[in-house]
Amino acid sequence: MNSHLIIAPILLPLFAGLLLLFDRQERVWPRRLLGLLGSFLLLPVALLLWQQAASGDISVYQLGNWQAPFGIVLVLDQLSALMLLVTAALALPVYLHACGGDDQLGANFHALFMFQLMGINGAFLSGDLFNLFVFFEVLLIASYALLMHGQGPERAKAGLHYVILNLIGSSLFLFALGLLYAATGTLNMADVGRVIRAGEGAAPLLLQVSGALLVMVFALKAAVLPLSFWLPGAYSAATAPVAALFAIMTKVGLYALWRLWPLMYGVDGSPLQGLLEPWLAGLALATIAFAALGALAAKRLAALAAWLVLVSVGSLMLALTQATTVAWAAGLYYLIHSTWAAAALFLLVGVISHHRGSHTDQLQQGPPLPALLGLLFIALAMLLVGLPPWSGFIGKLLLLQAIPMATFWLVLLLSSLLLLVTFSRAGSTVFWRHQLGDKLTRLTFQQVAPLSMLLLLCLALTVLAAPLLDITTAIASQLGDAQGYLDAVLGGSAAIEVKP
Repeated sequence: MNSHLIIAPILLPLFAGLLLLFDRQERVWPRRLLGLLGSFLLLPVALLLWQQAASGDISVYQLGNWQAPFGIVLVLDQLSALMLLVTAALALPVYLHACGGDDQLGANFHALFMFQLMGINGAFLSGDLFNLFVFFEVLLIASYALLMHGQGPERAKAGLHYVILNLIGSSLFLFALGLLYAATGTLNMADVGRVIRAGEGAAPLLLQVSGALLVMVFALKAAVLPLSFWLPGAYSAATAPVAALFAIMTKVGLYALWRLWPLMYGVDGSPLQGLLEPWLAGLALATIAFAALGALAAKRLAALAAWLVLVSVGSLMLALTQATTVAWAAGLYYLIHSTWAAAALFLLVGVISHHRGSHTDQLQQGPPLPALLGLLFIALAMLLVGLPPWSGFIGKLLLLQAIPMATFWLVLLLSSLLLLVTFSRAGSTVFWRHQLGDKLTRLTFQQVAPLSMLLLLCLALTVLAAPLLDITTAIASQLGDAQGYLDAVLGGSAAIEVKP
């Protein structure tokens, strides 16, 4: 069973999405139940795959029984298994929230949600750069339609910018792959790493150009400054469940860089070594500072949440460029926290907008809100600012310990201070300044349960911080062992042969 389980995170949302797409009767509850079943089943599948990868073995699934590097392979190691688990744990509460009514704002939401999950999971499992491009396109095409879900001029404008920039990124991705193939003769990630390590590539300049273009593409997907201007507008214009699901999308670009770093950019003596680290480190710091200022200037809660995603992107990019086990372990812990906490904030913003009527999520005086929403807002503020003892504080503390740079310490601490001021201003405006005569509305279980699930996951990150750090350290160690990855994918010792 385990031999074919690796492809389940791709096939399960694919088949669920196709069934939902072919259902033309537009029955709401059957669609919701099928989508819920697909989202729910991803969780045990991800847990089983994590159990399979936790031993330290790298499993390789050969599609069509073609040996790498000639055939398409899916690779499961601890990093990809962790990302699958983070995605599955995010998808279920987000989908539950969407079933509260947001799914009815447009057509084919349930099918698009499944195809989005298919693209994300496929990107995490791909062992081939062209296959990675294919899954990028799957998740991007689904995200184009999801961003427009609910229609409206604001979403149309944000969607147009989002589509144009990602089409440019996809074109650059193809161009980079062509140059990389010309330089190395392969697009299999492990084989690219083998060629670079052996010094068998073509002209070093060709390899440098292709490597720089790939970094540019993944930085665009991750929204690193100056390629990040599309994100605040797109994420703040999307509906709450769509924006919450998008919280994992920027991590796909970061994951791709993490995957390729020990194979391409961290190889001693290669033309790519040291080519981009100083630039990326500086841009990462600029992203943190710029995002914190953007959050301070935000006039809507959704925009505030979108800028917070950028803060995490800058912190993770800086951890990635350090290329040390301790920095990568801290970064992976912070990645899990920032994904779930940001998604929870987007869902909370959606609930707040519903209860404020025409005032939506604007930072201005409005009707009174239930006290429970205020408590949830305070909890999320503490998480995302990084106040003790929550996982946000632990994640930032780990990053500060792992990255002994005075500039980073100054930028991260000042940005946290700005975020504290931002949340204080937003909370006092939305929850304390009430209009006279407005009635207090009631919360429903459907509105509170999904974001409470994500908050409980963040609480688990806090309580289980020590064992989780051991896990992320093991993941970082395995990720840094490029030779082990090459042996597993190309040597055949850990490959799983699939008979036709």
